[in-house]
Formats: sequence, structure tokens, C-alpha cells
Amino acid sequence: MRQTLSPGDRVIGIDFGDRKIGLAISDGLRTVASPIETLVRGKRFADDVPRLREVFAERDVKAIVLGWPLQMDGTPGPRCQATIAFARNLRTLAGIDLPTLLWDERLTSSMVEKFLIGEMDMTRGKRRKIVDQMAAVVILQSALDAL
Repeated sequence: MRQTLSPGDRVIGIDFGDRKIGLAISDGLRTVASPIETLVRGKRFADDVPRLREVFAERDVKAIVLGWPLQMDGTPGPRCQATIAFARNLRTLAGIDLPTLLWDERLTSSMVEKFLIGEMDMTRGKRRKIVDQMAAVVILQSALDAL
């Protein structure tokens, strides 16, 4: 992915779920990931398209790091098919055709939950609002660190 990006290009991190989509963005140097928002999903992908297009345009996104839900043994989990469908829908239905890197997301949500409980002493209600975008931060940051 590094070869396809120019200096200053920003990358979005996505934690895709059945009910929510966590979004995070890199800085222009691609060294730091920051949360954007948690998008509550509609009944159909088409319901999510306007906000996704808006975020991609506002942030001038040039590439995507998409959480890849592997099982603990490293094999593709049952959610991988839904993740592939989401990536395909971004391209075909939303018109967002950018380089996409699938990134191992094992334990990201549970790691974020533990941090928000232990370090931040955050209530369940507050955690529920940000856990997905923070998982997107972890996914994106680990990819940025590796690239």
C-alpha cells in the first residue's frame, strides 16, 4: 500500500460490524491514527453510503485499512465474508474505489474495552458509544506502525 500513496495522503481505518462502523483517520505523515466517529448502520448498505461518502470526501482519504476478523488460530472467521461484501459495496455501490488493506483485527474490541474500563474507568453507556471508533484506531495504528 505504501507504494500507492503520496506524501500527505491520509488513510482511513474501518472497524466494520453488523450494527456499527468505527472510523479512524491517519495524519498526513501516516504516523498517528485518530478517531473520527462511530456510524450506526442502517438496515441496508445504501443507508450508510451518504455518510461514508461524506467522511471520505471531508478527510480526502486515499486508502483504506479494513479490519479483517480472523479467528484466534489465524484462519478467516465467519465475519470475513461480510467484510469482503462491505469492501465490494464500498467500491461498487458507494463509488469509493481506493487501495484497501485487510488488517488482522483479532482482540481489538476486547483490548479497547479493557482499556476503557481499566484506564479510563468509563461507564458501559459511554464505552458503547466509542468502542468501535477506538477499535478502528487500533486497527489503523497497528497497520501504520507496520508499514
